[in-house]
Amino acid sequence: MGEILRQLAHLVVQSIPTVIFVFLLLAILERLFFKPLTRILEERDNATLGALALAREKAATAEAKARQYEASFEAARQEVYRLQEANRRTALSEREERLQKARQESAALVQAALADLRAQAQAAQEELTMASQLLAYDITESVLGNGTRPGQERRA
Repeated sequence: MGEILRQLAHLVVQSIPTVIFVFLLLAILERLFFKPLTRILEERDNATLGALALAREKAATAEAKARQYEASFEAARQEVYRLQEANRRTALSEREERLQKARQESAALVQAALADLRAQAQAAQEELTMASQLLAYDITESVLGNGTRPGQERRA
């Protein structure tokens, strides 16, 4: 067993430079390779996260502006609808006024025509009455032979 221990000790002594070399290599690699690589990866990660945060912030800003635009657009649309409704009411009111005026004018024309028609009927009635009296006189004259006309005095 002593031989095994001696060989084992010899192996350990021979592996010490390899172990030192491995640790030295690890230290050098850590300093020259892993630290810069880790730093670059962290910077890239931070830049990516920063870009994502900036993108989210810009997306939120854009969405807020879009909502504001939609609200402004809806308000403008409502204002246009309100103005159109006001214009429609004004047009209907003016139309109703014109119709009322036309009705009044036509009623006045009808009344004037009726008055004219009544006057013509009255004149025709008077003319007919006068003509019937003259006709009655002519008939009476021809039957009786009396020489006076209505509205004239008898001659003696």
